[in-house]
Amino acid sequence: MAVLYGPEHRALQDASDSRRLADLWQEKLIHGALAEDEQGFIASRDYFFLSTVDAEGKPTVSYKGGGAGFVRVLDAKTIAFPGYDGNGMFLSAGNIAEKPSVGLLFIDFETPHRLRVQGEAELIRDGALVESFPGAAYAVRITITDAFVNCGRYIHKMKRVETSRHVPDPGGEQPMAEWKRIDWVQPHLPKQDKAPAADAGELTMEQYGAKVVAGDT
Repeated sequence: MAVLYGPEHRALQDASDSRRLADLWQEKLIHGALAEDEQGFIASRDYFFLSTVDAEGKPTVSYKGGGAGFVRVLDAKTIAFPGYDGNGMFLSAGNIAEKPSVGLLFIDFETPHRLRVQGEAELIRDGALVESFPGAAYAVRITITDAFVNCGRYIHKMKRVETSRHVPDPGGEQPMAEWKRIDWVQPHLPKQDKAPAADAGELTMEQYGAKVVAGDT
C-alpha cells in the first residue's frame, strides 16, 4: 500500500511544480514492509511519537518512551509496544480502540535520522503479548501499511542525557508519578494509587510546579 495523494495534495504539488517529485518519492521511498536496517533502527530507539485520531477524526500526538528496544519488531510488517502507567485519560489507547489508523515517528537526534511508519493498530488488553512487556498495562500491535525515511536536514542535533527514572525495571517496577501527590488529585486517584500517594505526602500545585521546573518529577 502507498500514501494516497488527494486533490488538495495535487493542487499544492502542481502549484509548486513538485508533482513529479511526489510521484518519485511514492515510487522509490514508500514501502509496506520494514527493511532490515529499518527494523534495527526501530529496535534501537527508546522513544517515538505516536499520532492517533478520535471518533470524530480529531488528532492527538503523544510521546512514548521506554528502554531501548521497547518497540518490538515482530516481523517486517508488524511491530508492538507497551502502554505504561499514564494519567488515566487513555487518549491514544482510546483512539486506537475507536479508529485503528496510526502514525509513528522514530527519530535519532544525534545523527540525525528519522523513519515514518503508518499502519493499523490493535489494542491488546491482556495475554502473552502484554505479559511480555514488564510493567505494561496493555500493548499495541501495529500492522504496517507504509514506511519511509524522511530527509533529516531540519532535525536539530541534540545529545541524550539519561533514561527517565520512570521506565519500568526488568521486574516491571517503577517509581510513583509525582503528580499523584497533588492535593486536589489524590481524592480522584484509582484505588491502587491512593495509599502509595498518601504515604508519599501531599504536594500543593505550587510545590509540584517547583519540582517540574527543577526537573524533579
